[in-house]
Amino acid sequence: MTREENELLTRTGPGTPCGELMRRYWQPAVLSEELSPGSAPLPIKLLGEDLVLFRDDQGRAGLLGIHCSHRGADLSYGRIEDGGLRCIYHGWLYDIQGHCLDQPGEPGGGAGRDGVRHPAYPCIEQAGVIFTYMGPQPAPLFPRYEFLAVPEEQVFATKLFHECNYLQANEGNIDLSHLTFLHYNYRNRGIGGLEVQGTEATGLNARGAAPAVETADAELTGFGVRSFKIRRDTGVDSYHLYITDFVIPNLTSFPGSGYELGGYSVNWHVPIDDTSHWKYTFIFSREGSLDKQSLTRSRAEVNDDYKPLRNKSNRYLQDRKSMKDKSYTGLGSNFQVQDLCAVEGMGPIQDPTLEHLVSMDKALLVARKLLLRAIEDATQGRDPPNVVRDPKQNRFSIVATHEVVPLSRHWKEHANVLEREANR
Repeated sequence: MTREENELLTRTGPGTPCGELMRRYWQPAVLSEELSPGSAPLPIKLLGEDLVLFRDDQGRAGLLGIHCSHRGADLSYGRIEDGGLRCIYHGWLYDIQGHCLDQPGEPGGGAGRDGVRHPAYPCIEQAGVIFTYMGPQPAPLFPRYEFLAVPEEQVFATKLFHECNYLQANEGNIDLSHLTFLHYNYRNRGIGGLEVQGTEATGLNARGAAPAVETADAELTGFGVRSFKIRRDTGVDSYHLYITDFVIPNLTSFPGSGYELGGYSVNWHVPIDDTSHWKYTFIFSREGSLDKQSLTRSRAEVNDDYKPLRNKSNRYLQDRKSMKDKSYTGLGSNFQVQDLCAVEGMGPIQDPTLEHLVSMDKALLVARKLLLRAIEDATQGRDPPNVVRDPKQNRFSIVATHEVVPLSRHWKEHANVLEREANR
C-alpha cells in the first residue's frame, strides 16, 4: 500500500473516508454485561466520538452524544428518570432517540424543546452485545450473521482492549502463516491440523510447527474474502486445510473455540480511535449450549475494564527461558496474548510501505483492495458490500475450519460443502 491508501484505511474519525464506511454498518458498542439494568450511564468512545450509553427506565439501551446540547455538560453523570437521561447541570431530559423532553428551567418545560435534536444512535441488543448504527438514515437491516442469530446459550461474547489501529489486528486474522509460529508450543498438537515437530523433551523446532512449505489461496465471496492455508505431507493422500472468512469491513471468522460443536469464532475489531480499538470475540455453537464459565477462564486475563494484565507496559510477561522447550514466543499458551504482542508491536498505526509481502500474504492484499473499493462506494453514495436492505438477502454463508481433507477434494470445493452444510 501507499501511505495515502494506508491513511484511507486507518483513519476512522467523523468525516474520514474509512470512518464514513464504518458508520454504514452496525457495530458493537459494549457488552451487555457492562450496562446491566439500573446501572449508571456509561461513557464510551467509538469511531473517535465521545458518547454516553444508558438504559432508560424501561430498560431500553440508548446511545447519545456525551455533551448536553444546552451548555455541553457531561451526560454520563446524568439522572435516569422520566423516560430518558436528565442532565444534572440544568435538568434537560433526553430520550433514546435524542428528543429533548423537558427543559425544566424554562416556562412550560421549554417552548423550543421540540426543535432540539441531540445526537443519538439506534441500538440493538443481540448475543450479549449492544450494537449501534452511526451512519446516515435509513439504517440497514441488522445483519443475520449465524453467530448472532443462535439462541443465547449457544453464543458467548467478550472483548479485549488493543493499543493499536484496528486494521493491523484484523489483518492478523487474515494472515494464516503466523499460526505455525506465533501459537506454537509443546502441548499444541495441531494449529490448523498441523502436527507439531518437537516435544517438551526434545525442544521446539526453530522453523515452527510445520517446517514443510505451506501454500495459500484466496477467493472472493459476496461479503469479503476467504483465506485458505494448505499443507501437504509427502506420501499421503490428504492435506491439512485451514479456512477463515474476512467479512467487510472489520470482522473475521476462524475455527477457534466452539469449532468442536459445529460452530466457529469471530474477531470483530471496532475502532475506539485511530490508535486503539476493542477486539470483540464471539464464540458460537450449532449443536448445543456453551460452557461460558470455562470459555471465560480460557481467555486472556483482564482487569475490570477489559484491559489485558499481560500488556505492552510489562512486555506481556515474556519468559525467554520457556522459548527453548515450552513456548515458541515465551508468552505462555494464551493465543490472545500472543496476538496482542504481535499486532501492538507494529506500532500504534503500522506503516505498510515498509513491508515485504510474500506468497502467503495473498488474501491480505485482496482484503485491502476490497476495503479501498468499499470506501470508494461509500464516498460515492453507494451502499458498500454487506449493507443489506432486502430481508431476502440478509443471509451470509460464513465458514471456518481446520481439518484433514482428501486430495481428491479441492479446498474451494470443500469450502462450498461447508457452506451448504451451514445453510441447511
